[in-house]
Amino acid sequence: MQDPLADYPVVTTIPVAWGEQDAFGHVNNIYYFRWCESARIEYGERIGLLGMHRDRNIGPVIAQIGCNFRQPVVHPDTVRVGARVSRLGRTSLTMEHLIVSEKLGVVADASSVLVLYDYGSSQPYEIPEAMRRAVNQLQKPA
Repeated sequence: MQDPLADYPVVTTIPVAWGEQDAFGHVNNIYYFRWCESARIEYGERIGLLGMHRDRNIGPVIAQIGCNFRQPVVHPDTVRVGARVSRLGRTSLTMEHLIVSEKLGVVADASSVLVLYDYGSSQPYEIPEAMRRAVNQLQKPA
């Protein structure tokens, strides 16, 4: 059986914490977004996005985010979260995520639109060519 995350260049492994469960006995939906955030941050590190923020006060803002919850996750478990870019615009990029439970398989898919933003001028910022190359290099098939 093929790994459902085979087409995701960044995969983050996250143990499910007991405290992530809510009163209904499953992981609360906010944690799915946090898991995606962890994979998104790792992806951003690899393409220089976080370095840009540290060096030039330019970084991403989320313009849109959504998640399709397929199965509830409960503790104990471990999830792997994939991240990939599906669209690269002038000032924005769309990321896709897949969340896979060790126990259940695919439990959710999510997407987000990030706008590169100049925090000094409060304006969108054009994605630099070096970052475009980094995305394309990261996403090349192995």
